[in-house]
Amino acid sequence: MSKIVIIGAGAMGSAFALPCLDNNHDINIVGTHLENEFIDQLKKNNNLHPGLKTKIPQEIKIFKFEKFDELLKTNVDLIVLGISSKGIEWVADQLSRLYKDGNIPKLLMLTKGLSIHNNQYELLVDKLERLLEEKGIKKVDISAVGGPCLAAGLANRVHSSVVIANKDIQTAKKIADMLNTNYYHTSHSNDLNGVEVSAAIKNIYSMAVGAAKGLCSKNISNEVREKNYLNTASALIKQSIHEMEIFVEHLKGKKETVKGLAGLGDLYVSSGGGRNAKMGSYIGEGLTFSEAKKTKMEKVTVEGADLAREIAKKVNEDFDQKKLPLMLGMINAIVDDKKLELDWESFR
Repeated sequence: MSKIVIIGAGAMGSAFALPCLDNNHDINIVGTHLENEFIDQLKKNNNLHPGLKTKIPQEIKIFKFEKFDELLKTNVDLIVLGISSKGIEWVADQLSRLYKDGNIPKLLMLTKGLSIHNNQYELLVDKLERLLEEKGIKKVDISAVGGPCLAAGLANRVHSSVVIANKDIQTAKKIADMLNTNYYHTSHSNDLNGVEVSAAIKNIYSMAVGAAKGLCSKNISNEVREKNYLNTASALIKQSIHEMEIFVEHLKGKKETVKGLAGLGDLYVSSGGGRNAKMGSYIGEGLTFSEAKKTKMEKVTVEGADLAREIAKKVNEDFDQKKLPLMLGMINAIVDDKKLELDWESFR
């Protein structure tokens, strides 16, 4: 049995506690400083998680932020980061404050994302490593989870397959073995770049696939469109995978990773529903991003759109429109706040 602490009481962090519990680990969730009220409400409602629409088992211990230091100063074997990508700086501050001696436990990131630092792409695992190093922690061991695993499904113990990635394949395997159950099927990979890049950019491509209904034809009724948009969706998925392979290799990942769980698998589940695909559907109908955000999804975080804004300048510098026509078409429609137009002739 290992002691696992999940930082973040959101949907994925809470759902991830289930396979940890079912492996008989000592599993603890500690909320961020922004989640105190949420945790009070959760406990008041008998652990019914509003984001998951299911109860968190009582055996999973849930703490407010006031217990953060006390919990993490015990003998923790694995710290799991279930925070948003915007919380990376915050968690780096907290971890560096607690582990000034540099002996930080193994870290596992559920968070997916990609940013720009000094005009270079930076994976979230690299960003966290850099921030910790800047604060005096030189040695860290960070793994990441990729693959098609929606939180609500995991919380209900639906069969799900993921890949655990670490630059050291033995560490990746050890963590995968710690978490594997009869419903949470874990594989392992040393292609940390490929897994992380795929997991991040699939959010942009799931918006593009989500736009399929609106893009399939301008000359048919909504009823006909509803029944016949899959031709277009399939073409967009194929192009997405082609471009993801190009982008992953550009960031020193392996192109074969794209056809695995972190790429194709995650794209499938994300484009079939979820926030990015929903935003894509509105853009496909002819709305600009700002119109769709204001009238349809005002209070909803759309990760693909946030990423598009973050990397737009760099992608336009690095790639010709003919090489990544789908990504650049989607990114530029969002950043320039214009209607989506795709260069179908450049698809491969």
